[in-house]
Amino acid sequence: MQPDKNLNPDTDDLPLRANTNHILVRHYVLDLTLHFDRKVISGSVVLFLEPSSGSGSKTEDGIGPGSCIIEAGRSHNVYVCRSHNEETVEDGTEGIGKAMTKVEKILGAGKRDGALSGVRAQTPPETEMIQSSHLWETTSDDDFTLVMDCCDLHVSKVEEVDISSVFASESSGVRLVNRQTAFIQNLISMPSDQWRQKHQLFSLCSQAPGAQDGSSLQFYRDQWSLQVRKKGVASSQGFPRALRICYETRPTGGSVRWTKDQDNRVCVYTAGSPINNRALFPCQEPPVAMSTWQATVRAPSECVVLMSGEEEAVPVGDGDTSLLIWNYHVTMPMPASTFTLAVGHWRQVPAEIAPAVERGLKTDCSKTAKLGARPGERVQADQMSGHGSSISEVVKGSPLKTGSGDQTTHSDSALCYSSLEDATLSVTDYSGIVDDSISCSHDDYPCRFTEESARSQRVIPHRVFGPVSLLQKAQVGVLKLLPRCLAAAHTILGVHPFPRLDVLIVPAGFSSLGMASPHIIFLSQSVLCAGSPGTEEKSLSLCGSRICHEIAHSWFGLVIGARDWTEEWISEGFATYLEDIIWAQAQKLPSQETAEQSDLKALLRWRRLSDELQNSDEALQILRPNMGNTGQVSESGSSTVKHALNPDKTFMQVHYLKGYFLLRFLASQVGEQQFINFFRLFVKKYHGQLILSQDFLQMLLITFPDLEREGLTLSAIHADWLDRPGIPKWLYERSAVWSQARLVEEVKAEVVKWILLSQSHQGKGRKRKRIEPKVNYKELTSEQLVVLLELLLEEEELSVPTMLALQRTYSLQDQDAEVQHRWCELVVKHAYTQAYGDVEHFLVNYQAMGVYLYGELMVQEDPQQQALARRCLSLVQEEMDQSARRVVEEMVL
Repeated sequence: MQPDKNLNPDTDDLPLRANTNHILVRHYVLDLTLHFDRKVISGSVVLFLEPSSGSGSKTEDGIGPGSCIIEAGRSHNVYVCRSHNEETVEDGTEGIGKAMTKVEKILGAGKRDGALSGVRAQTPPETEMIQSSHLWETTSDDDFTLVMDCCDLHVSKVEEVDISSVFASESSGVRLVNRQTAFIQNLISMPSDQWRQKHQLFSLCSQAPGAQDGSSLQFYRDQWSLQVRKKGVASSQGFPRALRICYETRPTGGSVRWTKDQDNRVCVYTAGSPINNRALFPCQEPPVAMSTWQATVRAPSECVVLMSGEEEAVPVGDGDTSLLIWNYHVTMPMPASTFTLAVGHWRQVPAEIAPAVERGLKTDCSKTAKLGARPGERVQADQMSGHGSSISEVVKGSPLKTGSGDQTTHSDSALCYSSLEDATLSVTDYSGIVDDSISCSHDDYPCRFTEESARSQRVIPHRVFGPVSLLQKAQVGVLKLLPRCLAAAHTILGVHPFPRLDVLIVPAGFSSLGMASPHIIFLSQSVLCAGSPGTEEKSLSLCGSRICHEIAHSWFGLVIGARDWTEEWISEGFATYLEDIIWAQAQKLPSQETAEQSDLKALLRWRRLSDELQNSDEALQILRPNMGNTGQVSESGSSTVKHALNPDKTFMQVHYLKGYFLLRFLASQVGEQQFINFFRLFVKKYHGQLILSQDFLQMLLITFPDLEREGLTLSAIHADWLDRPGIPKWLYERSAVWSQARLVEEVKAEVVKWILLSQSHQGKGRKRKRIEPKVNYKELTSEQLVVLLELLLEEEELSVPTMLALQRTYSLQDQDAEVQHRWCELVVKHAYTQAYGDVEHFLVNYQAMGVYLYGELMVQEDPQQQALARRCLSLVQEEMDQSARRVVEEMVL
């Protein structure tokens, strides 16, 4: 059987080649070693497979699916094995019982954390894009083919795993191959309350040797896939249930990014690439391929390994080597794209805040910027070097177990709980409005939504990591705000889907402001407090709202995901909508101020969306590009993700913004509070599942039947919002209202003052120095400052004294990155040479936001500005995100 060859994706479409309709990976066991000297990751992944329903009724042995079932008794250590020929009762000394005995012996010997290193891939030479085992040509197209998504990997071996050593084979009359199939099927099917034993058995099986019966597996790797066959096996039912792939990543592989952190130390992390994780390990990328995993990672002892696992890892030594071993796992089946890894010389941000810093931070983040504040000195990296200077202090002494089943929870100094856990944290608590009863519809896993203790856990255990040079800013901003944002999210949406959270300040070349994965969030340094010590409150809004955005993804994007990746708005539109609500709750804003802030942000997003839609391809403006075919795949399960590899799409925000406005439109139809209540109902029904747009919209229309009676139908929403480019009529009308809101009118009044000041300088001679009239400027929030600068960008001329006055009046160098970005645009437009240093600082330090600023520098055709663009590119090009670098190089070079 050949994999689909009729995909022929367009150059900007991403192929998902895995044949998930035929066979599914239910569990991955990864054994990885990081080689910092060569910038590669080597090791193996063991796949535990299950034929998909309907993929074939019988194997060549005549054993149908489900013909050998081992039922694990929950109260007694007795396992009943029923085969098609006989029935035997095993008392724990055979089968899984004996396997568990072996597990206990291994764990007792202290070998669990070490695990088996697996077959390490040899250092590969530079190979072509096509690679195959030497006997691949001996297989036939009639043989069943396992197709995995894969690229940028050197595969050295694929072998069947012989798990016969894990269980006894001498007492059964069933053929060994059938017993292995039954054993793995039972292992996959073990109930969630036995997850720990289940993972121990997966680990034990993954350490078993390769099959020695002479029937090897053959493989073929092309640009996008790894294909595996066993000669003579014609169906997925007869295909091996456990196989090991030995491989090595490439230094320039698209899934992981080797770079240097802000302390100039080498690090590596999964950067949220459009190709997801297929260049980190062979996997099934389609979202429907939900699986669990466990991973053993070996890294230099001075490094910290962070992953999207459920429990905090406690590293152990790797024998006589200089490596430490870190073990992570998940029990909730999720798409392979959610697997996240970050390894570097990170340090944990200490929980204690120095008194001087504490006094400098306002509790109420909504306060406006104080006018005329003087810039202070930067905190140097060596001043913070005493914080978390050794791994043993930061990590080893801080065991944490959280979550479900037989886990326990405790904390110590390395784990942050909120001191804000009191009744005054929230102004309004919606948790009692909706019935808290839960009836899970997802596959069996230890679900936090059913745990009584999880329902009352408003702030989950959390830690913050980053490079030494940024610990102070991360402490004042992220660590201070995180418990408030977590508690606010719980108030709005209910149970936290995940038991813990790490936040990592990633290297400067990270291409976005943040990225959420299970149990871990990556934050760009662009969102950190921009000012000097004592002025941090001016730039907390961007940091707080971004934290809330990424936390919102725990519900929308992770525990509820899109079944078709083209429907990004299900994740990003929801998180953008919820970030405002959660952030207002975290600040304890009264309802009137919340509404005003919401309308101001809506205006800013409208301006951004309107500009983007005027300057982009219409095909990239559609929220549901597959329209009526959304969610459909080929017979094998393969498909393509439309426009996923288009470089322009990487920097577009239409899924964030248009999705956000669709939700605002729906909230306006049913009432904002009722809409939030509906979110909670939707989460309770669909957590742990994948959805399409119509799942959300149909449930909304059923819950609020008056909508359809008033003409708001599913087809109307599709037509107006999801299936066509451009801007819906409602949005045009609402934007006019937002542009006249009170906070906007305040800004307009300030704009008039600045325009008059600039006009007063026109025609002045150099000989006479006139005294400037004294003007009282109103204090503005950071969002108001963005509007002010955007409106001033529409002016043809602004005088040099006006630019200087602007800079000093609002201390623009101490404002957040959004404000600084608009300031830099103003500097470039009016060739304000005195502030070119601000532009260079922005492009070097806020790479996630500076891509198109290079274009502004080049389009002016000013030699000094073009030289500035080239100089900045030369300073950062080695650490830039690859997609961003390509776009900038096209503009500059």
